[in-house]
Amino acid sequence: MGDYQSSSTPTHEGEQHLIAAARHIMQALRSSSFLTDDLRKTLSDLESHLSAIAAITESKTEEFSEFEKRLKSAEEEVFGWEPNDQIMIWDSGPVEASNYLKSIDEIQTLIQNFTSLSVDEYGKHKELLYRADSVLQLAMSRLEEELIHILVRYEQYLEPEYMSFRLSGADIVYDESFVSVEEESIEEAYQRNRYTNESDDYYVVDLVQPLAIPHLKSIAKAMFASNYGYEFCQSFINTRKYALDKYLVVLGVQIFSIEDVLKMEWTSLNLEIKKWSWIMKIIIRVYLASEKRLCEQILMEFGYVSSFCFLDISKATMACLLNFGEAIAMGSRRPEKLFSLLDMYEVLADLLLDIDALFMEETGSIIRIEFHELMKSLGNLAKTTFLEFGNAIATSNTSSNPFSGGGIHPLTRYVMNYIKTLTEYSRTLNFLLNDQCIEDSNPALELEDRQGIEDSFSSTFYPTAHHLLSITSTLKSSLDSRSKLYKDAALPHVFLMNNIHYMVQKVNSSKLMFFFGDEWIREHIAEVRQHATSYERATWSSVHSLLRDDNQRSHSFSKASFRERCRAFSIAFEEVYKSQTGWSIPDLELREGLQISTAQNVIQAYRTFVGRISGHISDKDIKYTVDDLEKYIFHLFEGSPRSLHHAFIRRR
Repeated sequence: MGDYQSSSTPTHEGEQHLIAAARHIMQALRSSSFLTDDLRKTLSDLESHLSAIAAITESKTEEFSEFEKRLKSAEEEVFGWEPNDQIMIWDSGPVEASNYLKSIDEIQTLIQNFTSLSVDEYGKHKELLYRADSVLQLAMSRLEEELIHILVRYEQYLEPEYMSFRLSGADIVYDESFVSVEEESIEEAYQRNRYTNESDDYYVVDLVQPLAIPHLKSIAKAMFASNYGYEFCQSFINTRKYALDKYLVVLGVQIFSIEDVLKMEWTSLNLEIKKWSWIMKIIIRVYLASEKRLCEQILMEFGYVSSFCFLDISKATMACLLNFGEAIAMGSRRPEKLFSLLDMYEVLADLLLDIDALFMEETGSIIRIEFHELMKSLGNLAKTTFLEFGNAIATSNTSSNPFSGGGIHPLTRYVMNYIKTLTEYSRTLNFLLNDQCIEDSNPALELEDRQGIEDSFSSTFYPTAHHLLSITSTLKSSLDSRSKLYKDAALPHVFLMNNIHYMVQKVNSSKLMFFFGDEWIREHIAEVRQHATSYERATWSSVHSLLRDDNQRSHSFSKASFRERCRAFSIAFEEVYKSQTGWSIPDLELREGLQISTAQNVIQAYRTFVGRISGHISDKDIKYTVDDLEKYIFHLFEGSPRSLHHAFIRRR
């Protein structure tokens, strides 16, 4: 069948032979003497038609010849680079690249023009068209290789500040039992341990050297004009995704499953959260913003193609980062996680407008939606964790033993340093705690204006202030319960005095003062003083009673009675000394204030007593002088128990 079709298929040469044969027959007929006038006219008309057909055939022959000549020239240009697959066209120079693109343009033109010819689909026409399509396909394949080569060769790495994450200092250690907090405040450690190399200066960079952009655009134009746009996009996307993957490795991005995140130790997880917060800003504000610009520089003239390529390049990375956040949002509501949750929420709120701009087209709506949903989930978890913090304080008192020495309880340190740090998140907390729905507002806009907010509000009108006051109230209730565990009647007052004074210090020396207000501070300073007074009454009232004369004349007492009273006072003082030197008032100013107040009351009464009895008993019966007593009183509350059994040297 193939041979028959080939032999029966008309060609330009066959048409010429047929015309020549027809003319020969007509010439023979004209020489006949039997021709009528009508037959002669018919032969004349037929001659005219044959001449026209011959002219058309000749024209087609010339067209085919010209087409073949031009195609052969373009083929030579394209085939000329095929043995040199180690030598790239655009590396050879602009002339070589221009000539190659001109050859492609020529092939495109030939195919377009030749396809429009109304000739049979068989024969030489089909053969030449097939040759043109084949060489165009070969050229497109070469352009894909050139595209990948240029993207790789002219790839640029980001600046050093966008390349690595470093965290200075030791991390903050939280303990749900509230008993492992050192004197250094959470807030100080928090400030020191923020991702220290983070900068607010983010800017779009050139991911590919600018000189390569015209080359990439010319390749794109040639491939799209040849209906090879899909192939261009696939090569472009795969190469750029590989570049992004390499950068993620440099940043230290690890892929964790939800199960991995939920099982991770807090120290490791906290570090990963800090890395995530830093990486999110770098990837979205720098890398993806730069990637989007690169896509637009090369593909903007092809409509939606630019957005399609950018989405395909970025979606896997965004899915990885968002999945980590979603795993965190599924975790438990533990107090130590709150700062990290708020950090993550603030990062997302800060990046919200960037995400909306990067993925503003319909094709990117899924990423926008997932981003918004993650921010909402983290915000809800942070809010719930914060609100449950008071419950954690209330249920933390599980010990039946009193806190030794009556000093500042670890719970007090933890809570006050915790809420002191929370003031750094006041805008975010106010937004999350507000009754308005998160969906109805734009956090990025709500959180914009920071300046002067702490100075401009009354604590009673802000939800954060209300909850912080509630937390300290719960703390005081817990402390009051703990104070009831002491058997000594005076030690609960020292304990409460220490802890409330610590609370006042933290409020008065930080932004907490703007949340709590002057009235709260005054009330709690008064409480500290009241507990100091109550301590003196509980400790020294019975001792004072041994020194009072009860309005009786000194001569009504016998010498033995005076001796007994001196001995009883010395024993009582020694008991106080032995126990209360082991009590602790860590704040030097508070300790000295109570020592001075105690000394003033006790020493004055003792001096009067000694002066009244000195004429009735000898000096050796008075165990302690006024100076001795004053010195010993200033040993109290240092947290180191002492004894006076060996401190007395009997006077002779």
